[in-house]
Amino acid sequence: MKKTLAALAVAVTLVLGLAACSASAEPIALAAGTVIVDVRTPSEYAAGHLHGAINVDVQSTTFDADISALPMDGAYVVYCASGNRSAAAITRMTVLGFTGLTDAHGISDAAASTGLAIVQ
Repeated sequence: MKKTLAALAVAVTLVLGLAACSASAEPIALAAGTVIVDVRTPSEYAAGHLHGAINVDVQSTTFDADISALPMDGAYVVYCASGNRSAAAITRMTVLGFTGLTDAHGISDAAASTGLAIVQ
């Protein structure tokens, strides 16, 4: 079972990683209660993030525990700087059991597709 989940995680990472390279700012409708998750470092978040976003650093050793504190069945829009870390975060969240995930890719694409302003 672990090998199957690991293989699935790798496959999803590759697919999402390739999608991140060709990301376009498709509109993302934000339903009430949607949580915007910035998976960049705290210093990147402090320099500018989407209005209302929470920061959960995907590179932190505590990412799995931190993100698992959120409801697994919530609606989430995840973004980073360029789309690579958001794809990795989506993969990890999927393995943890999250549903309702949308990869908004990099912050510029995320701002364009959600209509949310970048704030400090």
